[in-house]
Amino acid sequence: MTLPSSIQPIDKAQRQALDDQLSKRYIELDPAGYFLIYLDVELGLICAKHFANIINDKGLACDPATGKPLPVRGTIERVPTCTYSGRTAKELCIAIFEDPERPCPISYLDHAAYLGREFMRAEAALSAGEPYIQD
Repeated sequence: MTLPSSIQPIDKAQRQALDDQLSKRYIELDPAGYFLIYLDVELGLICAKHFANIINDKGLACDPATGKPLPVRGTIERVPTCTYSGRTAKELCIAIFEDPERPCPISYLDHAAYLGREFMRAEAALSAGEPYIQD
């Protein structure tokens, strides 16, 4: 396969640097909510808690009950709308995206792509017995 001239192969360190750089880009927040992803190592599960939010006119995610912006740092007590789990990234994606009993809690395709990447990272960490930290 021939790459376009603007794309050149890169090594592991360059790949990580590119990934770090791309993680800093601006993204619009999904008005359907956000997920906190974690591992339940004891049960061998990838878990994702979904939280509802609203996006204000400044593009900030806000608590739908109070209308106040959600803090970026620190701890806040919120009740998830749903908690999903799966033994693999694919099983978790099917639970979120294909459940005929619930509407899909994702409205932006870039959010769906991000979740797929994160679920794969979480699965790799679970398989390797390594810690997982959501990007």
